Amino acid sequence: MLYALPFPAIDPVLIEIGPFAVRWYALSYIVGLLLAWRYCRALTKRPPNALDAEAFDDFLLWATLGVVLGGRLGYVIFYQPGFFLENPGRILAVWQGGMSFHGGLIGVLLAIGLFARQRGVHYFTVADIVGAATPIGLLLGRIANFINGELYGRASDLPWAMVFPTGGPAPRHPSQLYEAALEGLLLFALLYWLVRLGWLERTGSISGVFLIGYGLGRGVVEFFREPDAHLGFILGPFTMGQLLSLPLILAGIAILLWSRRRMQTA
Repeated sequence: MLYALPFPAIDPVLIEIGPFAVRWYALSYIVGLLLAWRYCRALTKRPPNALDAEAFDDFLLWATLGVVLGGRLGYVIFYQPGFFLENPGRILAVWQGGMSFHGGLIGVLLAIGLFARQRGVHYFTVADIVGAATPIGLLLGRIANFINGELYGRASDLPWAMVFPTGGPAPRHPSQLYEAALEGLLLFALLYWLVRLGWLERTGSISGVFLIGYGLGRGVVEFFREPDAHLGFILGPFTMGQLLSLPLILAGIAILLWSRRRMQTA
């Protein structure tokens, strides 16, 4: 019999008063957005100082709509289009789960474009600051996935493998924690270091590193994460998460090259 760490039995519902319930998953979104907002305000004090802190008071609403609407529509389109075509009334049932980071990213990128245009600033002036703060939300979101016992990993005999409540009897990789470490802590630390080095002045560079870092981190962890049951593997050993991350890596490389050329010709 394989040895496994016990899964911590944390109730997904933090507070429940009658019909009103606050779940860890929802709390991770709220706290993640608020902490990212405060960090964005702090970053406006660094050169090139093209935005004031109050600008991100307004952008918080734009970002929230982008994350929630984009994340839900991304899940509907990328992961279960057939199911939601047959059950359109379930599209708005966000409380039942089902959000896509890639969809949320698209939503936020659109929000950044509209906000930057309204403010009359360069797109990457906003995107670089938002990119530097995004790993905060990723960290908290993956921890919430772990608490919910969802998005668990593949079967494993490693000593830190866990038996998840809905994952059958086999011990599995706690892949949510892998993602929290790579996409959250490590990526935030890298971007924080680059910000300290003055990379916010290199227009687009922080955004490029964020896209590459997230794409690589997600791509690696997908080799340990159990594929979605209704999708399985796509194109051999690859998953939908990996296929959706590849364009992010390529886009990040292209943005970094553009940023470098822009600095050389400035």
